Order: sequence, then structure tokens, then C-alpha cells
Amino acid sequence: MAIHPQAGQLAHHDSLVNLPQLMTAYYLNKPDVVNHPDEKVSFGTSGHRGSALHTTFNQDHILAITQAIAEYRLSQHITGPVYLAKDTHALSEAAFQTVLSVLVANNVKVRVQAGGGFTPTPVVSHAVLTHNAKASELSDGIVITPSHNPPEDGGIKYNSIKGGPADKDITDWVANRANDLLAAGLEGVKICQQTELNQSALIEDFDYISHYVDDLENVIDMQAIANAKIRIGVDPMGGSGIHYWQPIADKYGLDISVVNTEVDPTFRFVPLDKDGRIRMDCSSSYSMASLLKLKDDFDIAVGNDPDYDRHGIVCAQSGLMNPNAYLAVAIEYLSQHRPNWPEDTMFGKTLVSSGMIDRVVTGLGKQLCEVPVGFKWYVEGMYQGTMGFGGEESAGASFLRKDARVWTTDKDGIIMALLAAEILAVTGKDPQTLYEEQVARYGKPFYKRIDVPATPAQKRLLSALQADNVKQTSLAGEEITSVLTHAPGNHAAIGGLKVCTANGWFAARPSGTENVYKIYLESFVSEQHLADLEQEAKALVDSVLG
Repeated sequence: MAIHPQAGQLAHHDSLVNLPQLMTAYYLNKPDVVNHPDEKVSFGTSGHRGSALHTTFNQDHILAITQAIAEYRLSQHITGPVYLAKDTHALSEAAFQTVLSVLVANNVKVRVQAGGGFTPTPVVSHAVLTHNAKASELSDGIVITPSHNPPEDGGIKYNSIKGGPADKDITDWVANRANDLLAAGLEGVKICQQTELNQSALIEDFDYISHYVDDLENVIDMQAIANAKIRIGVDPMGGSGIHYWQPIADKYGLDISVVNTEVDPTFRFVPLDKDGRIRMDCSSSYSMASLLKLKDDFDIAVGNDPDYDRHGIVCAQSGLMNPNAYLAVAIEYLSQHRPNWPEDTMFGKTLVSSGMIDRVVTGLGKQLCEVPVGFKWYVEGMYQGTMGFGGEESAGASFLRKDARVWTTDKDGIIMALLAAEILAVTGKDPQTLYEEQVARYGKPFYKRIDVPATPAQKRLLSALQADNVKQTSLAGEEITSVLTHAPGNHAAIGGLKVCTANGWFAARPSGTENVYKIYLESFVSEQHLADLEQEAKALVDSVLG
């Protein structure tokens, strides 16, 4: 895809989202799930997402989803409070009020940030886990966020009693029930009126900030960062963690400078991404252009997406790190600097993350757990303390406490950002320098992701492929060593295909929202070998799709 000519620059005022139009659409547009299947509730790897403008994220969707969650909780005897969070997208505030109205009408206790503030995704996971470790009444969480998606989008996620994204069985149940409610014209949805809501004793203020910040020293070596006087620059990118950094600095004596304190649901201060759209993607050098201009002012600079489950790491000398590279460095560092973690602790990666992680984990003599795309696959291992680290190629990860107990079972962009400062403080080298040392030991990877047009029928076929559908024995000049349709770490279906050789691999998965399939490719040989992989991967997938 060609890079947009304005990529990395601020958007013109006339191209910003029309907030009055967006909010009007949230309340007035009514999904027709009978005649328009694309307007149904659909939980992907990170909840239900859409835009009010396209009738895919509207008040009726949220009413139905929340009623379904309330009924699911009742069926499972979950009687503790729901920890409710919202990010800084415009639709999040509206959906937050909608969720409250249904939960209270269903006699569900809800805990919200005092003063109506924002709450990051990992903070909810942390709150649920710490609550359930002590309380007799189990709790769960709801996070209202479309993650890094553009300003006109909305999203809602359900987090289970284990703190992380609910598994597919739960989300399928919720989605099916929500769609039944929508098809029935919302008959059966309980709604509390605003006057009732304002007086409800079921809504409790909760100090999410102190609860989370005061516990950080048990997962990050905050004293090492303070002693080394690491200068940390933070661009919250207008996200939900904006009010967390000063309390972190104050409590632990850290040198943290927040370079942008603006919160604006148009996100007008976030430079355009490579396709010319505003997208709060902290792994994109275009979206992070404002912070990159300031990199020389800090030892480590960090950015996060609106719900703070992703991280962008900027090193003073080299700039924005590749997300895969940082995962490899984080794994090696944690394996060597967490002495209380058991020897058999596993390190997790998704099937489309870099093969550098495989080589690093093997070199450490540790156990790798390779899972399908989606952080939900790490929840059980992190909850039990057997998964020390779980990471995704899209710049999301979390890890255990120093004592090997669970910290969060959702991606945590705050601790991943602070870990970069800890790595520099303890080793005297920034993460990019350590990655270059890994490259010297294990080889240089060349990584790429592309989108290929596909019909709905082809997407369905791709998601149902079996290994024996692949008849080829070689790929880009090398013998094929494995063909995977299920993840080796947990045997769960990939929903696509991964083909490996000694020095390269590709994976193909259908998109959940567009008529394309995604191909991920990596070569440990050269850019030319990567190009050969791309050409032959497309041909191979075409041959099995027919």
C-alpha cells in the first residue's frame, strides 16, 4: 500500500470526525440484524467494535450486549461488582452511560473511576484479579474502548472473573443473546432512567489510580529506575492513562515528563497514520511522529494507545522500536532478572510474531508457548502463574509479578513502557541496543504484513483449511518443515494457515472486518528472500482457495 502524502502530519480541521453527527448517529441509528447481518453484534479478538455512522456501534447494540452480560453473570452466580472502564473515544462516554443504565436496572453493583475519569484496560484486569484474590463474591469487568481505532469508532470488551478477555464460549453466548434481543426489538432489556441512575447506591466510586500505581513496585523495579535517574518522556496520545503518569512519578521519585496533556475525542493532535487516517497506533512511526521529534530529550520515550493495552518504545539513538524486537528483548531480560520465577515458566508468542522470539527462547533454554492471535489465549497461563510473559506482534504484552504471581491477564502498556526504563537502568543499555546484540547472535529477521483481497467464501474456506490441503513441499527455495492449522502451544485452531521452512515462514488469516486476508511473512535470509516468500505465499494460498 502506498504511503499517504500527509502521513506523519496533523490532519486538516475539515477532515476531523464530526462529533455532533457521530453522537446523533449513536442514538438515532437502529441496527437491523435480520436484514443486515453486518449490523449484528460480533465479538472479534478484542470485543465488539464498530462505528455509529455505519450502524455497527449504536445505543441499541450496547443495551443488548450489556443485558446479555448481566444475564450471563446471573447464570454463573457472579455477584461481585463489575469493574467498569472507558477510554477517551467520543462513543465511549455515551456507551458508558448506556452500560450503567442496564447494569443498575439489573441490580448489578458497578465500580467506576471517581470523578468520571478514564480507566485503562490493564487497570481493570488488575482490579478484578486483586478483588477476586480476597473477596468471596467474584467480580468481572467491562471495558469500553475500540483500542487504537480511529476517532469515529467505538468498542466494548467483557473481561471474565480471571481478569482478561473472556474466552470464545462466553463471547459467543453474549453475542448470540445480544443479537436475539436486537431481533426482538430489545424486548427483555432492562433500562434504568437517568434520575434513578443518579441516586443509585449500586454505583460505587473506586480509586483505580492509587490501587494500581501503589502496586507497581511489585512488578517493576521502580527503585532501579529512580536510582539511575532515567529520563522518561511520555506521550499519552490522548488516552485513558493520561492521569496515571504523575502519580507514578510522585510515588516512586521518577523523572517523567508528559509531553502532551490534551484529551480531545477528535484526536486532532495525533499525526495521520500511513493511510492518511488518524489512528492512535503507538507502534506506527507515523502516528508517533510528534514524540519521535522529542526523542533526543529523553533516555526512553513511550507512547500508548487510548486504552493503554499497547506500547510504543522510543530509544534516544535509534527511534521507535519494532514491536517484535521489543518482545524478544523483554523476554530475554525478564528471564534473567526475575529470580523468583520458576525455571519451567513459559514464554508466550502468537503464531504471527517474529521467529526471533523462538530463537531467543530456545537460546535461553526456556519453554515457548505459541498460540493463535488474541491475548485471550494467555489468560489461563498467566492466571495460574505458569505463563511468565505473553506478547502479541501488535505491540501488546504483559508479564507476572516479581514473585511469579499474576499481575494482569490483559495487555498492559504501562508496565511494558516502564520495563524499557528498567532495562536501561539495570543493564546500562537501551532495548534497541540489546536487540542488535540478539541479531548478532541469532540472525537478522525481515518481517512484513500485507492484505490480499478475498471474497467472503474464500475467507470461510481459508479459516477451515486443514494441513493436508497444502500439497507443496518447498517454499522460496527451502523445504517446508511444517504446515500448521492449529497452534503448537495449545492446539487451538488458527483460523488460517502457517507454513514454515528453516529460515522463513508465512501465515495467512482472514480478516474479521474486511474482505481481505492478511499474510504475515518473515525471512532470516534477505529482503529478496522475503519478496520470494511473499510471491510464493500468495500463490500457495490461491491454489488452496481455488
